[in-house]
Amino acid sequence: MATAIKMTASKRAAQGSGPSRRLRKTGVVPGIVYGGGKDPVMVEINEHDFKQMLRKHTSESLLMDLDIDGSENKVILKEIQHHPVTGRIQHADFRVVSMTEKLEVSVPVVLVGEPVGVSLQGGVLESLMRSLTIRCLPADIPEKVEIDVSGLELGHHVAVKDIKLDPAKFTMVTPADYAVAAVSAPRVQVEETPAEEAAAEGEAAGAEGAAAAPGAEGAAPEKKEEKKEKKKE
Repeated sequence: MATAIKMTASKRAAQGSGPSRRLRKTGVVPGIVYGGGKDPVMVEINEHDFKQMLRKHTSESLLMDLDIDGSENKVILKEIQHHPVTGRIQHADFRVVSMTEKLEVSVPVVLVGEPVGVSLQGGVLESLMRSLTIRCLPADIPEKVEIDVSGLELGHHVAVKDIKLDPAKFTMVTPADYAVAAVSAPRVQVEETPAEEAAAEGEAAGAEGAAAAPGAEGAAPEKKEEKKEKKKE
């Protein structure tokens, strides 16, 4: 069961890219709180505190008690926007939720164990999905979904339909036939040996020499022309 995280925010009056950029320079993350049948509220959060909180959690779909100037709001951290180069947090979206209404959230996938297809059969484990989308009550949002892959053999995979979740709490939204992880044969890159490379170079050099040698194609017509000239003389 998810435990609500306490965070403090303040309303911000200035909107737009310019004011937001100035806020970030002072160590503040601009954000927005929406939903719950209320008008959206523009907020600002201390960047250091926000980052410290995120480091303690695997998922970003977090249930929070967000205090906005003394008014407490039950919210879900819906989205975090990062700078494409530096990775620094640029903006945060929060959605007001009802504790009695189910919602869709994205939950990280964590693979547990070493597959027999890797340890005994020489395969390579491939993680094909980083997260799953599920539907549940806010209080039931899991931190992560662990999948035991220790029994996975070479050439086999785990699909979404193989994941066991409590049907009374969770509904899987991600399609059942999607593969989550697989054990594949290692990719082998064929490289030429020194002997093969030397032979290939020799063949290429021989072909070039034959093309340039007297009597090769292109040289014969010149000799025929010389014979014709002698007969005319």
